[in-house]
Amino acid sequence: MTSQLFTPLALRGLTMPNRIVVSPMCQYSADDGSANDWHMMHLGSFAVSGAGLLMIEASGVERPGRITHGCLGLYSDTNELALAHVIAACRHWGNVPIGIQLAHAGRKGSAQRPWEGGGPLKPDQDPWETVSSSAIPMAENWHTPRAATSDDLARIRDAFVDATTRAARLGLDLVEIHCAHGYLLHQFLSPLSNHRTDAYGGSTAKRMRFPLEVIAAMRAAWPANKPFGARITGTDWIEGGFTDQDAVAFATELKALGVDYVCVSSGGVSLKASIPLGPGYQVALAARVRRETGIIARAVGLIVDPHHAERIIADGDADMVALARAFLDDPRWVWHAAEALGASAAFPRQYARTRPELWPGSKLRRPPSAPQSAAAQ
Repeated sequence: MTSQLFTPLALRGLTMPNRIVVSPMCQYSADDGSANDWHMMHLGSFAVSGAGLLMIEASGVERPGRITHGCLGLYSDTNELALAHVIAACRHWGNVPIGIQLAHAGRKGSAQRPWEGGGPLKPDQDPWETVSSSAIPMAENWHTPRAATSDDLARIRDAFVDATTRAARLGLDLVEIHCAHGYLLHQFLSPLSNHRTDAYGGSTAKRMRFPLEVIAAMRAAWPANKPFGARITGTDWIEGGFTDQDAVAFATELKALGVDYVCVSSGGVSLKASIPLGPGYQVALAARVRRETGIIARAVGLIVDPHHAERIIADGDADMVALARAFLDDPRWVWHAAEALGASAAFPRQYARTRPELWPGSKLRRPPSAPQSAAAQ
């Protein structure tokens, strides 16, 4: 039987060779938003992985929109030039379409890198003022953001559009906007963080207004023949927060604006959430959004086993799967999945001697006792 995981997927003018996506993974290693040699190694490894799509990490659309001092950005000519260098190498040697996730951290910005503690920046660590939908801190002992004014909203919308234009100049295949994980656009969507009483707060429709305005402007600035996607939250996992029904309503509006797919994640807006972590714990959220809206959906969240990924696609729960930690653990996950499912995947000719179809008897296997790590956010 033909593996459904390894069938192509058309998104406007882009045809992904399979349904496997290297998820955007923050590396916290940029220089004032600019990619460097670390990104060359990190993205270069996945550019030859044979995946259906490689996503560049969440990139801040303005300097204060980063999470940490080390987060990637696409807000300056210097950022654009540095990323162009990395993309050119990935294009020259790689075999995978490349997209980018554009984001604004909002109140989750001005934070330490994970290995520095992950908390808010201290006074001697060059913190910056953050903005959010409302002046509500993410957690106790976090800085209190400033409620965004109309001028802030216009500036941030324009920053998303400018970054989209830069992405188009870079020749990227796809742009995805980050509306999940408790970042700025999620802060507008969730009633836990949005207590506004103006046109951008209150009802579900009003809480969706600013994200939808940003997305409409970005879609207009992005080439019509290229796909545009959104990572959304399926639930806040807290009573009184954003729900899976809200996700369906939001995805319906996104589809009407010309968004081609949604990647359905969850949580992140509050540290108090109780999240039922487990293999594929967010798949049901993607499945509901896909079923009730008809939009192309990507599932993400602790997907590690190839047979599990195959079932997600074959059962119609999602059209794509995104893996993160699984790829960090095994950058050749796609090749191993293809072998397990009786399919084939692209590989660089420099590594041809590892491919059994070209070199009989050369098949390489991991030792049976090798542990599999929990994977992909």
